[in-house]
Amino acid sequence: MKILVTGGAGFGASNFIRYMLNKYLDYEIINLDKLTYAGNLANLKDIEDNKNYSFIKGDIIDSELVNKLASQVDAIINYAAETHVDRSILDPESFINSNIVGTYQLLEAVKNNKNVKRFIQISTDEVFGSIKEGLFKEDDPFKPNSPYAAAKASADLLCRSYAKTFDLPIIVTHSCNYYGPYQFPEKLIPLFITNIIEEKKVPVYGKGDNIREWIHTDDHARAVDLLLHKGVTGEVYNIGTGNEKTNMEITSLILEIMGKGDDMIEYVKDRPGHDWRYAIDNSKIKALGFKPEVDFREGLTELVNWYKNNSKWWQDIKSGEYKNYYNKQYGK
Repeated sequence: MKILVTGGAGFGASNFIRYMLNKYLDYEIINLDKLTYAGNLANLKDIEDNKNYSFIKGDIIDSELVNKLASQVDAIINYAAETHVDRSILDPESFINSNIVGTYQLLEAVKNNKNVKRFIQISTDEVFGSIKEGLFKEDDPFKPNSPYAAAKASADLLCRSYAKTFDLPIIVTHSCNYYGPYQFPEKLIPLFITNIIEEKKVPVYGKGDNIREWIHTDDHARAVDLLLHKGVTGEVYNIGTGNEKTNMEITSLILEIMGKGDDMIEYVKDRPGHDWRYAIDNSKIKALGFKPEVDFREGLTELVNWYKNNSKWWQDIKSGEYKNYYNKQYGK
């Protein structure tokens, strides 16, 4: 099988690429990435010489490029997206372009190239908005509360329309928050870990009582792998674990693992439209055989050690140095 992974230099996709190349030795993967601020080829430095892996710098809104690549592959996994809520509040336009227009161009490429037998849209539980009690099911209405979530919801609806109207082999996923190695250190868990390593305080929004559900990126890769091979065309699947934590619980656990106290916490003003709780029903994907394997505390402890042992990786990101080599190689 030959797979096009978009946004492959980002956190989730780079871990997925590594997982797939290690599991399926005869699969080929093309990584298409624009190399925006969060796209970092250092995430894949250990496999960049793999004969079954290739990288192409490009934008998913480039219709000519995505059509050319789609003509060469059996499947497309669309990880490419702007994902940071705070940035979407400051700059919604880039989220509209990447998340909506980019998805549209990919769907057109699938429509034009019948050799593509599977298109998987990687999306988020944030499209449903906040829920006080219970769990969101796949067919619950969208109520996005940030420009990021609204852009993803729009793209997901485009996917639905192309599946129904053009009978395309599309699957949409809505995942809970994932964590693991190579996550850009603006997100909560890597930001807190790297700040503590640097003896800096960790910024907690409000009282830290917002609730999120968490999945390790290895388990997320397993879920996408399962859907690639056994998912039903035209269906939507929630990728969740049931592992809910308040932001304060996450903060306290990281501090405990790293041997620090509450004096490292700095409470900051809550962000606009901060959703209270995300929680999704994962029974549909469980029926396909999905079962998370990574215990949260163990995964978080391993992650703390990973950031300690890979300080150059995240220090280069925080300083901007990580861009220099690849900008020279591939152009700005």
